[in-house]
Amino acid sequence: MPIKFAAAAIFGLLIAFMSAYTVETGNVSVERTFGKVNHEEQLQGLNFKMPFLTTAMEFSAKEIAVDFNDLTPKAADNLSLQDLDVSVFYRASQDRISELMVKYAGSAMRGDDGAYLPAWGLVVREARSTIYEQVSEIDSLQLHKQREILQNEVMNSLQSRLDRSDPNDFEVTRVVVRALNTDPSIEAAIRDAVEAEKRLEAKQVQVEIAKKDAEIEIERAKGIAEANRIINSSLTAEYLQHEVNTALLEFADNHGSVVVIPANMQGFDLILDSNSLGGDRGQ
Repeated sequence: MPIKFAAAAIFGLLIAFMSAYTVETGNVSVERTFGKVNHEEQLQGLNFKMPFLTTAMEFSAKEIAVDFNDLTPKAADNLSLQDLDVSVFYRASQDRISELMVKYAGSAMRGDDGAYLPAWGLVVREARSTIYEQVSEIDSLQLHKQREILQNEVMNSLQSRLDRSDPNDFEVTRVVVRALNTDPSIEAAIRDAVEAEKRLEAKQVQVEIAKKDAEIEIERAKGIAEANRIINSSLTAEYLQHEVNTALLEFADNHGSVVVIPANMQGFDLILDSNSLGGDRGQ
């Protein structure tokens, strides 16, 4: 009797052990019984299944990284890149993972944590094609400048590809270009192009400075010309005669000193103050 009881207890524990399983946070489990898939995904935590008859496969519903290394796609100018490393991140809808498992049987890959990565093969195939396609739209000399554009184009194009076959089942969360190396000769051409562009920018700045300097000189010349015009318009013959008379009177009023009238004063019609000059002669 004790032996039978012990055997029953051991069998019961084995049944309980085979019935219970846990699903890690961020993952779901897909159960299959007699070959039939249960399309109601089991969520994280403790779950139970029929022992021996039901198998459970744990899938990741978290963000998954797909790394592409040492790609050599051709750019728009038909020049191949020496090395292109890209990481594509995607996530499968957790309530559609069982359908993806059936539709893409054999496409899932087991991750480092033991959970399967849903439709891995599909995403890898579509992502690789998308990367090559988008690189071919940009000249090799422009790829370094347009790295962010390339990332966005790959992400949007890959999302469109996946939506065509499986609408709303996948989300491409981000794309990161980790390394982008062109042919060494192209790298030298890129450096030369950047240096030429910098020199051109410096020349453009110098041209703008020269234009501003010229504008300042023009305005200064306009001001001088305007001042001369005003002065010339005020120098009438009567005004000049008055200034000459004033100067001569000041020379004459020098207490008997000699007054020298320059030769170029000849021909002036002098208008002198006779009273003032007469007074001086009287002294």
